Amino acid sequence: MKINPEMMRLYAVTDRHWLGGKTLVQQVEEALKGGVTCVQLREKNLDEESFLKEAIALKEVCHAYHVPLLINDNIEIALKSGADGVHIGQNDMPVEQARNLLGEDKIIGVTAKTVEQALDAQNHGADYLGSGAMFASSTKTDAIRIDYQTFREICQAVRIPVVAIGGITKENISQISGLGMDGIAVITAIFSAEDIQQACQELRVLSEQIVCDIKK
Repeated sequence: MKINPEMMRLYAVTDRHWLGGKTLVQQVEEALKGGVTCVQLREKNLDEESFLKEAIALKEVCHAYHVPLLINDNIEIALKSGADGVHIGQNDMPVEQARNLLGEDKIIGVTAKTVEQALDAQNHGADYLGSGAMFASSTKTDAIRIDYQTFREICQAVRIPVVAIGGITKENISQISGLGMDGIAVITAIFSAEDIQQACQELRVLSEQIVCDIKK
């Protein structure tokens, strides 16, 4: 699957902490109905069998909405489930190794916090970058914030799409307008919402606005 910037506009990263009696599939479908353009399945504590079943179920619902499903860190689950790709961090396997395992038709996203990391990821075959944290995050309490100038320089340095992540909400998104990103990745502001579909509709409009502001 070839990636395009529009695919990155509103990128949902799952978090089962907020399930609240619903299944993850139900929550993701609500997000898809609200306009999410990409979904990343992130599981840190699930056994492999359950992880695989969940990935297969989410792939089916994502593909019903013509939206790609990416798996956080786990290449094997991505391959077995037929997901569209993976997102890997700086401490995971090298991009070229992931590409060799996944093949040319899968999406590989890489976390980048510096221009050097961003260029290295692009030069070794990454399809997009995730960069942050833009704000303090309740999901990753140890995440170090990136200054806006560094983020802008990352966006300017690479040809591939860049997604801003980390504590982004509808209340603070205007603060990162004009920095050059192609979209936003959101966890808590989506999955903790009482009405996930409505939250996504609002975030999608706002994400389109900040990207349009950049291109003016």
